[in-house]
Amino acid sequence: MPTLIRDCEATIIPSGEEVLLQKSSIYSVKQALGESVTLANELGLFRVTKENLDALGEDGATLSAQLDAQIAEADDIAYGEFSEDQLWDALRKCYDPEIPVNIVDLGLIYDLQHEALENGQNNIKVKMTLTAQGCGMGPVIADDARQNLEALKTVSAAEVEIVWDPPWNPHMISEVGKQKLGM
Repeated sequence: MPTLIRDCEATIIPSGEEVLLQKSSIYSVKQALGESVTLANELGLFRVTKENLDALGEDGATLSAQLDAQIAEADDIAYGEFSEDQLWDALRKCYDPEIPVNIVDLGLIYDLQHEALENGQNNIKVKMTLTAQGCGMGPVIADDARQNLEALKTVSAAEVEIVWDPPWNPHMISEVGKQKLGM
């Protein structure tokens, strides 16, 4: 199990509260997907961004390399001509920190709109939901989605709005997501 070699900024799951995990604390890794890692200990679950993985020492370096490989695999979408498929692929790089399925396959994306600008760029608007109302991670997940969309060279700006209608339910999970979850 990883032990922190320095204090580490993290986000409590599911409240979304920022905390400082203490040096020498022991954690287990629950998932490493997208651009973050979910750690667990007797106090709960914590999301640690890729930038803070050095706090896990050698384990952090291994996890960082694993995330880099996932990102490199998906980064081909950032280049080339604009397409709606690019947008969906960028959103597939975002994960709920408690569920090892991306937000598209979880059925969290309700609407995706794009507006072409005169300069060849695009403005993007997304409506998404969460698996549970009151989840404090909503703004974090929505910001991940926004950042991934804005990383595309053909996107000028992205707006991600969290909505609650219709309420999410497990029937919204794609077949790919259901397979990953063993459903």
